[in-house]
Amino acid sequence: MHNSFAKKLLLAGLLFTFGRFGEAQEKVEMADGLRSSGKIYVVVAVLAIAFIGLLLFLISIDRKVSRLEKKENQK
Repeated sequence: MHNSFAKKLLLAGLLFTFGRFGEAQEKVEMADGLRSSGKIYVVVAVLAIAFIGLLLFLISIDRKVSRLEKKENQK
C-alpha cells in the first residue's frame, strides 16, 4: 500500500514539473504568422480530417475483428 502511494506521489511530482515547463514557453512565431494570415484554420482542418480518418479506420478494423471473433466462437 505504501508503494502505491509513493508511485502516485512521484507521478504527481513529474506531471507538475512538466506542466511548469509548458508554462515557461515563449510565444511561437510560426503560430502567430499562421494565425495572422488565416492559414492556421487550414492546418486545424487538415489535422481534424486526419484524426477523423484515423478514427474511422480504427472503427472499421474493430468491426472486422469483432466479426472474425464471432465466426471463430461459432466453430
